[in-house]
Amino acid sequence: MNRRWLVNRTNPEYIDYVSKISSISHVFAQILINRGIKTPEEISYFLNPHLSQLSDPFDMPGMKIAVDRILAASRNGERVLVHGDYDTDGLSATAIALKTLKMLGIDSHYFIPNRLEHGYGFNLVGVKKAKEIGANLIITVDCGITSFEAVALSKKEGIDVIITDHHEPAVSSQQSALSIQNDNQQPITDNYLLPDAIAIVNPKLSPFNFQLSTLSGAGVTFKLAQALATIHDSRFTIHDFLDLAALGTMADVVPMTGENRLIVKEGLKLIENGTRQGLQALKKIAGINGREVRSGLLSFTIIPRINAAGRISDSNNVVELLLTDSEDKAYDLSAWLDNLNAKRQEIEEAVYQEALYQLNNKDIGSAIVLSSEGWHKGVVGIVASRIAEAFYRPTFIISIEGDIARGSARSIPSVDIYKALSGCTEFLTGFGGHKQAAGLELKSKNISSFEECMNRIVNETLDEEDFIPTLEIDADVDFSDINFNLTRELKMLEPLGFGNPEPFLGSKRLEVLYPRIVGNNHLKMKLRQRSQYIEAIGFDMARFFDRLEVSTTVDAVFTPFINEWEGGKCLQLNLKAFRPSL
Repeated sequence: MNRRWLVNRTNPEYIDYVSKISSISHVFAQILINRGIKTPEEISYFLNPHLSQLSDPFDMPGMKIAVDRILAASRNGERVLVHGDYDTDGLSATAIALKTLKMLGIDSHYFIPNRLEHGYGFNLVGVKKAKEIGANLIITVDCGITSFEAVALSKKEGIDVIITDHHEPAVSSQQSALSIQNDNQQPITDNYLLPDAIAIVNPKLSPFNFQLSTLSGAGVTFKLAQALATIHDSRFTIHDFLDLAALGTMADVVPMTGENRLIVKEGLKLIENGTRQGLQALKKIAGINGREVRSGLLSFTIIPRINAAGRISDSNNVVELLLTDSEDKAYDLSAWLDNLNAKRQEIEEAVYQEALYQLNNKDIGSAIVLSSEGWHKGVVGIVASRIAEAFYRPTFIISIEGDIARGSARSIPSVDIYKALSGCTEFLTGFGGHKQAAGLELKSKNISSFEECMNRIVNETLDEEDFIPTLEIDADVDFSDINFNLTRELKMLEPLGFGNPEPFLGSKRLEVLYPRIVGNNHLKMKLRQRSQYIEAIGFDMARFFDRLEVSTTVDAVFTPFINEWEGGKCLQLNLKAFRPSL
């Protein structure tokens, strides 16, 4: 796919100032400035995060009411049901909530809906479960912000509900602005339509605090645990939950900045060296035991295995895996997840190929809407992600079951998919999610009308250039700038992710020497700029070999790294893209 190359540039004098005052290289100063980290204080906070920098959990609206109600449940010996969700974020949040409640001596149980049987979120089935076990309180995690019917039924049955969620609340255009109360009883006014729960803890209701408003579901539950720990610090500390909070945060693809970055940075240390049996067993099954744990590694190994249960089976056993102290049980459950993930991959590939065939036989619009009978609902989200990435269009993959159709949407950066769906409500029976990912339900007969509506909205929103992906380059560098010190500085950017991406550097007029295909479809070569040579490898780029000839001159985009082999170390470039020099 063609991409626009965009080199970020900053005033050289300011780069020099930041470099000197923070004792970092000019290249690294440029990268930090590109990320909006511009002052010595911001740089120190970013490069040296510490748990003491965690925000006060009581800054979140509804937190004090939620904490008071949970402490009352502890005093009164009440039974509590934690209602979670079936993805890694929701399962991690459920485990955090359960462990917190049990440390407070509360008789706690949990319910994870089955994707195929119950659908998404807190609904009437969850209320029925709470009534069956005699719960006086339901705490939702990673769901509930639009569960009006379930909350109303709970209230009717005499069951209190605390909602902890991070999804977008419903917007009311029909009535005057609603307000909720924060702990100081100051109204926070906006046009949100909210369920009638006794407390709602959702950072989307406090958008003035960006660091909190981007938390994952597990992150919000972590803040609840943090709030309770400040009151009962003799019983537990936030260290008991950091690995789970990090897992959920990485899985939900929230910005890897601020509080999220701090949670993940500290949590990764526990995932790598901690004693949680479930995560250690998953690492062994995934073949990464003993390796340095980075966020990207988990996104391709542990997280897909956890998600597999919710996609094609039942996720309740995953909560047991995350909380068990038994090494044998942890290994058995991890092996079960490994098998499920293999099956998930087979199902996903079949749906993906069918979707591609369908797409190749129709005109591609500004938005891609594909649907079919029998597509497995558990994999439509992954397929939507793959097609959105390949064709750079907002993508909707919809599974039809008779008169009802349910699907998943994935977007591109320039399209707020939740807002776009809000413009097509006349054709939908329900939807929810984020700016870049959402779920939807509609009548099968309305799919064509929905497709027309979505294409019209995207056309009105975007210009032609918005459909061409951009390759953002942090700095234009000479090979003389690339050294071991720079690679050590780049490592300080970890953990990487959405909002804090892998740094890309660019150089022009590089001479290509000895290009060859190595390993499993990789492209290797030496690049020379004047008198300096650096070896480069382009993973999965062997298909571009024919574009290269000895002595070809190219512009290249890359990330430098240290390659360690048989006790030696050398600089290498992880090649991301190249093109003939002008």
